Amino acid sequence: MPNEGLFGVHGAALEVRSQRMGVLASNIANASTPGFKAQDVDFHTALAAVENATNTGGDVSIKGALQYRVPSQPSLDGNTVELSTEQTAFAENAVAYQTTLSFLNGRIGQITRALKGE
Repeated sequence: MPNEGLFGVHGAALEVRSQRMGVLASNIANASTPGFKAQDVDFHTALAAVENATNTGGDVSIKGALQYRVPSQPSLDGNTVELSTEQTAFAENAVAYQTTLSFLNGRIGQITRALKGE
């Protein structure tokens, strides 16, 4: 893949973190939905899937990396969302997403300056 040398694994990592943010947001949104089962993404499995899809030109999907959370205190209505756990995971993922994005922006800035001859 042409971008592999320029951005390394960071492009795929950004995709995984973006999709994970959606999964975590869905968990938070369904915190009071009876029977809802909270999920999370196995980052390493998802990263491998995204890199493979990118290299082969396939669809980018993390479905194989989704795992159900095991709650520490299951609720009576069958919902497995623990709001504090989800909020913490969401915040950590947001920081990692921002860090990856900052790295990519810096790399793009370097390339732009090199092309301009600065």
